[in-house]
Amino acid sequence: MSQRGFDFAQLRTFVAVADSGSVSAGAERVFLSQSSVSEQLKKLEERAGQPLFVRGRQGVSTTPAGARLLEHARRILAMNEAAFDDLQGRALDGELRIAITDYYRPHDIARILKTFSEQHPRLKLHVTVLPSTVIDSGAQDHASFDIGLSARLVSGPGAARAAAGSRAASTAVRREKLLWASAADADSRPAAPYQLVLLPTTCQLQRFVVRLLDEHKVAYVVSHSASGVAGLQLALKAGLGISCLNESSLGGGVVACGANIGLPALPALEFHLLPARAGESELVGNAREALRRLFA
Repeated sequence: MSQRGFDFAQLRTFVAVADSGSVSAGAERVFLSQSSVSEQLKKLEERAGQPLFVRGRQGVSTTPAGARLLEHARRILAMNEAAFDDLQGRALDGELRIAITDYYRPHDIARILKTFSEQHPRLKLHVTVLPSTVIDSGAQDHASFDIGLSARLVSGPGAARAAAGSRAASTAVRREKLLWASAADADSRPAAPYQLVLLPTTCQLQRFVVRLLDEHKVAYVVSHSASGVAGLQLALKAGLGISCLNESSLGGGVVACGANIGLPALPALEFHLLPARAGESELVGNAREALRRLFA
C-alpha cells in the first residue's frame, strides 16, 4: 500500500512560495536554494497528481487545486507547531492584546491572525489597528496593548535602525517597496497638479509624502482624505487620485503607477515588532516569538 499524505518540508516550502509570489522569494523564506525549492515543488505536485502553481514572468500563482491545498497546508503546519509548542511547555494560554498598523499586508492579515489562533486555540486574542506613531509612542503603555507591530520608513541600508534610536531593539520582520498607486483603469500619465488621496496628518507616511512633493516642487492638490488604508484603497479604486502605498497594499483594482509619471522616488517601508518591556510575562514573550515567525 502506498504511503498517504504530504511531506511537511514540502508543504512549508509550498506555503512560502505561495505567500511570497515567486520561487526566489520563497527560497529566501525557507533558507534554501532556488533549485532545492523547485525540486520540492516538483515532488509535491507529483504527490498531489496535478499542477499547484501557474508560472509566469511576474512570478507564480496557485491553481484551483493549489489554492485548496494551501488552506489545508496552513492548518496542517499550524497544528504541527501547536503540538510541538505544547509538548515543549510553550503553549499560549490566556489573553493577548496586539496593536497592528493597517499598512501591514491588509489583504492577508486576517488569514495570518486566523493561523495564529489555530496554532494557539487556548489563547484569547484582541487586535487593534492603530497608526504606527501611536503604536511606537505607546510602547511603554502597559494598559493599551501587549505587542505592537509598526511601520517605519527606510531610505537606505540601516536607516531604519538609525532613525529608531532608543527603539533599536525592535525586530524588523518585513521590508516592502513603497509605490505611487492609482486605480487600475486610471490615466497612465496623470498631469500636474496631481490629485492626491491621503490619510490624516497623524500618519507618518502621509506626512512624508507631502514633505517629499514640497521638496521636489511637485504641484498637487489633496482631492480626498481617508481615515485608514482601507478607505484610501477604495478612494484610489474609485479613481479619485493617486497616493503612496506599500507593495502588499496593492490589489483589488489598485495598481502601481508607471515609472515615468514625474514623481520622486520613494524609500522602502519596514515593519517592526516592538521590543519586550520590563517585567513582561512569559506568555507575551512566547507570543512575540510565535508572531515573529508568522509576520516574517
